[in-house]
Amino acid sequence: MSRESTRSTQRTRIDPSVLVYDLQTPNDPQISPDGSRIVYSLAGADREARKATAQLWLCDRDGGNRLQLTASGRQNTGARWSPDGRQIAFVSDRVAAPAKAGIFVLPVDSPGEARQLTAHNQGVADLAWSPDGGTIAYTTTFDPENPDEEPPKEGEPARIKVTRRLDYKMDGRGYLGDARTQVWTVDVASGERRRLTGDPVDHNQPVWSPDGRTLAVRRQTEDGWTCIVALVDLASGKIRPAGDVRGTHPTAAWSPGGDRLIVTGDPVHTYQPDLYLVDVASGETRRLTDDLAILPAEGVNDTAMVWLDERRVLINAVEHARHGLYVLDVEAGQLECLVSQDATTLGLSVDAARRTVVQAYASFESAGEICVHDLDGDRTAVVTHYGEDVVAAAGPAGWERFEIARGGFTTESWLLKPADFDPSKRYPVVLMIHGGPNSFYGYRFLANQQLLANHGYLVVLPNPRGSTSYGREFTVQVLGDRGGEDYLDLMAVADHVAALPYVDAERFGIFGYSYGGFMTSWMLGQTTRFTACVCGAPSVDLASQFGTSDIGWHYDTTQYRSRPHEQPEWYRAHSPITYAHRATTPTLLVSGEADLRCPTSQAEELFVALKKAGCEVEFVRYPGVEHGFASAGPLPYREDFLARTLAWFDHYLGDA
Repeated sequence: MSRESTRSTQRTRIDPSVLVYDLQTPNDPQISPDGSRIVYSLAGADREARKATAQLWLCDRDGGNRLQLTASGRQNTGARWSPDGRQIAFVSDRVAAPAKAGIFVLPVDSPGEARQLTAHNQGVADLAWSPDGGTIAYTTTFDPENPDEEPPKEGEPARIKVTRRLDYKMDGRGYLGDARTQVWTVDVASGERRRLTGDPVDHNQPVWSPDGRTLAVRRQTEDGWTCIVALVDLASGKIRPAGDVRGTHPTAAWSPGGDRLIVTGDPVHTYQPDLYLVDVASGETRRLTDDLAILPAEGVNDTAMVWLDERRVLINAVEHARHGLYVLDVEAGQLECLVSQDATTLGLSVDAARRTVVQAYASFESAGEICVHDLDGDRTAVVTHYGEDVVAAAGPAGWERFEIARGGFTTESWLLKPADFDPSKRYPVVLMIHGGPNSFYGYRFLANQQLLANHGYLVVLPNPRGSTSYGREFTVQVLGDRGGEDYLDLMAVADHVAALPYVDAERFGIFGYSYGGFMTSWMLGQTTRFTACVCGAPSVDLASQFGTSDIGWHYDTTQYRSRPHEQPEWYRAHSPITYAHRATTPTLLVSGEADLRCPTSQAEELFVALKKAGCEVEFVRYPGVEHGFASAGPLPYREDFLARTLAWFDHYLGDA
């Protein structure tokens, strides 16, 4: 079974900087309550300053009559319509120091400047208007040791750090101590703000009840990994659990009558949530699904679920890597697919009449646009075209989907091809391995994949067992077996591709980041078949990572099924560092020095092992950046990473 694109274009070799600085992508689109207009944040870049930008724009639901709403500040994001559609609230960095972000309200149809409601000395997120339009809920960090958000005093030494908890740090946030995200409200008229939550655990994603008296929020439990949905009473400030649903990232949506919640939950951390119905008054919880066939795709600052009426819930979800819209009948427990696309869709914004859905959209041929789905007419249309010129100039990769069956499971994969692909030629190939391991590749325009295809490489994107969007049984196969059957799945995909008549199997590279970094470093010690390797943010010593990663200590009961002292031989047998002395493949090793997820110390161990093994190895360290810097870090680092990856493969896999 296979599908492939029919698009054929000429290929112009593109410079990595174009993919970093020249693409504009609309994010987080939100439709107005009356369904007529869309507000969104247009992400771009300032080439001269070499910094990312985001400004708010407005357009009609068909993409016409575009209007730029903001121009000051470098980052304007998180736009949300007021219930009457007359105002837009958003987050901006156009604030006076020491503040870093503020909440602003902008009148839509009458002249006037955006009005600042409040500001904080750290980021602000999760804006949510109350049903009456008088209050906005939001989240920001609260540090009990610095409640007034005082900046460090010049010349004073840094604050001494003392911790008594396991979740004292987090990648992307750094050292936390007891500072956690809390839910606040701000009065739209006066700007008076109030902190609703205070326990030193993260609270986020506030969702108003229809009567405006209660907020449903995601609340961490003590270990900082499991969460519940909690209900915050606005009048008293009291907090209580919403039923008995737990998970890694539970989300909730109120029924129109406000008497029920639909909640996602995964109490035993299988990385495949199910759906639960909670009676708000009693807390009685009913499980609606068992091994849900779809993976709800959580949006940006909102939920992946919206009630259409008292019986039906609309869900943005993924099934076998294809995003789509599904309707769940909560009484019958039946799931209906409305639309499934060879695309990635993020967010779920619906108008007040529940007739129009707006989402961010990407595919192998589209770097990022806005799509609109008409629920009445069952029609989907992409209504913006920001990236078309850049994508067309480079020639988007053609693609072919294929499946490999082995060991009772099927690995879905994609083969990206240069736009001017000629089957009579023989091409070098790069096998790319996604992170997670409980993640997946899908229909999305990613810079590193498109860059390699544009420069004449075949790019292979496999979803081995352990990948999500294929159901619970498939996803849990990697738990307790890292480097086992998942590795054999990947090698079976490589075998299939190597046998294709247009593949030069002597020029076969591997690329992986995070879990992909684990797997590429694992492969270095298991096989000599690959010609070159780019290994980013690896985990190579599972025992040492247990105590140094921000989530390593949690992996004992989820990913690894034991602690290092309980099964030391398992940890040793499944750690790439155990076999790294056998490696011969030339390797580019990459790490962000502020990475708390896969600490730089892991890459250091691998670097020394590879050097002592006699490998050609280059170790690139990016100062001050966290785990996800390659896609979300400083623009110069993103460009450098792309350029180094391409240069490494060009050197070792270039024309024979």
